[in-house]
Amino acid sequence: MRDAGSRPGQLFGFTSTTSATTLALLRPLSTRGATAYRAPHTTLRCPPYTILNIQGGPAPPDEGLGRSRGGLTTKFHRACDGKGRPLSVVITPGQRHDSTQLGPVLSGIRVPRPGGRGRPRTRPDRLIADNGYSDPRCRHLLRQRQIPHTIPERRDQRARRAARSGRPLAFDPATYARRNVVERCINRLKQWRGLATRYEKRAANYRAMLVIASIVLWPEP
Repeated sequence: MRDAGSRPGQLFGFTSTTSATTLALLRPLSTRGATAYRAPHTTLRCPPYTILNIQGGPAPPDEGLGRSRGGLTTKFHRACDGKGRPLSVVITPGQRHDSTQLGPVLSGIRVPRPGGRGRPRTRPDRLIADNGYSDPRCRHLLRQRQIPHTIPERRDQRARRAARSGRPLAFDPATYARRNVVERCINRLKQWRGLATRYEKRAANYRAMLVIASIVLWPEP
């Protein structure tokens, strides 16, 4: 998670900042032969090499604004593939913890099958996330969906586990190092001033800017 610096006097008359949390999918999902994806509330038509699935839905009643240490803040939770291309995004108030949005972010992933036949692919080969997603509920959700994952344990979790018998969780540092694609995806998105510092009053408008920026990132090598 990274927080952008806050500046007073934005469009809606108060200080706003944005922060982002992301999940990396280890292997790029295949997009060959697909021309569009379909989500419950959103349909984007893109070239065959540009498949972007952004979860739709009604605007949140709080407009994605919440109270945190930096004032009124917004947070967007994002998943990207192994090449750093965005696949799903969910907007929440800034004080919302990352682990609470793992399910909605994963539910927003829809990658069409080659040739456009069959149900879209929703389960990645492997998910890489930071220790903010080390909550037991997140691991239980990933096991239920049969998604292999690489998530480091927090220090307090390691201490509790060492105090009792049992096998430690498997963790591969080399695999976890590939999570850098997530941070680079965030850095590229925050090159847009309107994403690094939120100016929009309505959450729908801010989300629309995220969708446009994500589409622009897809054709990049």
